[in-house]
Amino acid sequence: MNDVARLARVSGSTVSHVLNGTRAVSDDARRRVENAIEQTGYRRNGLARSLATQRTHTLGLAISVLSNPYFGSLVNAIEKEATAAGYTIVLADTHDDPQSELRAVGSLLDRRIDGLLLAPAVGDGADSRILSVIRESKTPLVLIDRFVDFPCDQFAPENHEPVRALTRHLLELGHRRIAAVTGVEGLSTTRERTEGFLRALGDAGLDPGDALVASGLSTVDGAYAAARLLLDEPDPPTAVVSLNNAMTIGVMKALRERGLQVPRDVALVGFDDFEWADSFEPRLTTMAQDIETMGSLAMQSLLARIAGTDAPYTRQSIAPAFRHRGSCGCVG
Repeated sequence: MNDVARLARVSGSTVSHVLNGTRAVSDDARRRVENAIEQTGYRRNGLARSLATQRTHTLGLAISVLSNPYFGSLVNAIEKEATAAGYTIVLADTHDDPQSELRAVGSLLDRRIDGLLLAPAVGDGADSRILSVIRESKTPLVLIDRFVDFPCDQFAPENHEPVRALTRHLLELGHRRIAAVTGVEGLSTTRERTEGFLRALGDAGLDPGDALVASGLSTVDGAYAAARLLLDEPDPPTAVVSLNNAMTIGVMKALRERGLQVPRDVALVGFDDFEWADSFEPRLTTMAQDIETMGSLAMQSLLARIAGTDAPYTRQSIAPAFRHRGSCGCVG
């Protein structure tokens, strides 16, 4: 930095102000500093800066990246917001497993991250160890995608009513043997979406106790196995509600293997949209999550906590949008 200051004929503090935007600098001085930086190839020492400011300008994101393509889209939305705010994201894959989550979050905390975004592996406070570790570290925390019983800001999709609406749509089309392929037990998303499905059946006068429900474990392979079991029923379903996009792929794989066409033989709707859902034949009817809004709100909230706000904690559900296409049996 001293070399840049000498070459630009300014003080070291002026170089700092240009780099950090902490005070107005004349256009001429800024231009000389920027030219000197280019000539010297100067790069800020992030470690030295973090020692001086007690900030690393890194944020941890602990999420199950590989299990669901939806999470990849959420990571992109969060990373865009973080970059705009001058932060770098350090990503750790929890594999939706409490033990892996504990290791992943511990690794992030060891890096002295300024804040943490977490999609909890087990919801509803069923596994409090990881939350206790984060609390003890005093690291600002925001939860995404799933709600848990813990005092912090939380942003997740609305689950109950959208799945209820998807199921009601199939009922209105005349289906009575409707199956649901559900996610990992213990997650708030699984519980809420399953409740929405069963509520729609009850609203139509059907006995929720007789519902065709199979766990797809939130994965492609799990949903493939679940769909095969459902199709082996003596009275198999005429329609399927898949409760995340990874499982929708598994259900489609099982239907194709059996030679069943969507929607002629079995109607199919899903929670979560795909970037390429509109390219299938038939085009997939889905509930599309507003991932951009969720990522943006979560990042804004985390940055505010890092800055020291003591505002009341927020727990906000983000409503998805109905994408009415052709896989439900309608002309879409």
